[in-house]
Amino acid sequence: MLIRIKKLNKNACLPAYAHGPLEDAGMDIRCVTGTVLEPGIPQAVPTGLALEIPSGYEVQVRPRSGLALKHAITLPNAPATIDPGYRGELKVILLNLGKEPYEIHAGDRIAQMVVAKYEAIEWQETELAESVRGIGGFGSSGR
Repeated sequence: MLIRIKKLNKNACLPAYAHGPLEDAGMDIRCVTGTVLEPGIPQAVPTGLALEIPSGYEVQVRPRSGLALKHAITLPNAPATIDPGYRGELKVILLNLGKEPYEIHAGDRIAQMVVAKYEAIEWQETELAESVRGIGGFGSSGR
């Protein structure tokens, strides 16, 4: 799949697979400028990139497992959705759940992105078919 991308900053890095598309679903996203993530304060971190995502697709932005495990850095809106109509700078909302400030340097991998297909839907308002579970909600399927 070919997706158009624009560098808004000459130092921006294109998203890339660490091990190639046959082994990785997600591409690493890097920040374009350094910053310090203070504990408990969400921050939109710039990538210096803008995307032209084809209709019928979205980009899902997800936390990096290493940052989450080693430094308690996550995305509070994970997975974040980048819609096909958005043409502004891709920024990643990061949240430091740790107890100490965490410094991010320009070029650090801060998240990963997955391009995913979605279906445009129309609602059909009608009665619903019966199911085994029925209207059973939270906890209704057992432990």
